[in-house]
Amino acid sequence: MQHSVYTPKTALGRWVDARMPLPRLVYDSFVAYPVPRNLNYAYTFGGILSLMLVAQILTGVVLAMHYTADTGLAFNSVEKIMRDVNSGWLLRYLHSNGASFFFLAVYIHIFRGLYYGSYKAPRELLWILGCIIYLLMMATGFMGYVLPWGQMSFWGATVITGFFTAIPLVGEWIQQLLLGGFAVDQPTLNRFFSLHYLLPFMIAGVVVLHVWALHVTGQTNPTGVEVKSKTDTVPFSPHATVKDGLAMVVFLAVYAYFVFYIPNYLGHPDNYTVADPLKTPAHIVPEWYFLPFYAILRAITFNIGPINSKLGGVLAMFGAIALLFLVPWLDTSKVRSAVYRPWFKLFFWLFAANAILLGWLGSRPAEGGYVIMAQLGTLYYYVFFLVIMPLLGLIETPRKTPNSITEAVLAKNKGSAAALPAEVAASAEHKG
Repeated sequence: MQHSVYTPKTALGRWVDARMPLPRLVYDSFVAYPVPRNLNYAYTFGGILSLMLVAQILTGVVLAMHYTADTGLAFNSVEKIMRDVNSGWLLRYLHSNGASFFFLAVYIHIFRGLYYGSYKAPRELLWILGCIIYLLMMATGFMGYVLPWGQMSFWGATVITGFFTAIPLVGEWIQQLLLGGFAVDQPTLNRFFSLHYLLPFMIAGVVVLHVWALHVTGQTNPTGVEVKSKTDTVPFSPHATVKDGLAMVVFLAVYAYFVFYIPNYLGHPDNYTVADPLKTPAHIVPEWYFLPFYAILRAITFNIGPINSKLGGVLAMFGAIALLFLVPWLDTSKVRSAVYRPWFKLFFWLFAANAILLGWLGSRPAEGGYVIMAQLGTLYYYVFFLVIMPLLGLIETPRKTPNSITEAVLAKNKGSAAALPAEVAASAEHKG
């Protein structure tokens, strides 16, 4: 931790600082805090995620004022929000599309962490806290999807909670605890609405711990080299804040395009039909951000010894999430960044493509070639973490890493710096 350089400029500031140094904390964390000088735009998604979390909480609180958690009224209350509440349509579209963009940003954030090795020591706890945030987001997103009480909401909840019954001994108890009974009904809606309202504030609490852990260990950077001197860093403001601000503007512009022009593009048309327990949709799918894990769940169509296919699918799905928590110990390479690991870089981009493929397969019917492709995609997902990561660190020959961040920056700018005298000479010759 660096020594604070904050100096209150007024008598009131000094009085507050002596009793509750909140301005000092803000200054040290978001103004003078040193960050690596070579951060690229992939590192701006932490700020974007903070912005989206605040947006989701604010819009969610206002929507909750008009929503009715009753199976006979929930669907109509959402329609009332859209039609009768001032700017209700905007609030709802901001919230529903905000969930998708929240997950989009967190997936980019996770893949950036995997690519640049942000999980390696001493940042294991930082990574684990991020995984906990992701897990809480998944729970919040799933419960929020049930609240409109449309066809896909009802049957999605029925199918997903039904998978818990595959767990021996405690499965049915877990399902009944979630549902509040033996089927998706009023107690289920009460539980999901209550938890959907509560969990974002829990996420905010873990985010505070996540940022705290980040400020203790310091940020990583594209080279993976630790900060060694003051020349390796720049103050957070204005260097990082300007870059974060530009990234936020671009991200919010795309977000606004979806909200105002294609607000239902990422949703499902069946959810605009009121829930009917007697009419099953032809194809039940969760929201897009759950589709890769849904594909893994459905990929296990065979028994594995005493484990039947239903339990095998549930274990494969939860195992795919649990693997993320183990990444700091699965990667055995001493080199942090994939920039200097040519083979890991190749397997990483194959992994990213495979994740997108699994997402697409999750939206397809579980039949024919789709199942085979999902099984191959699931296999590579597990092989990447359990085989490639541990073995590659032992056999791969990485490229030479720079001695410092400053050296990497100077090397990157060397070409343009070398070209400058030639350009100046040519300009002088032309003038002569």
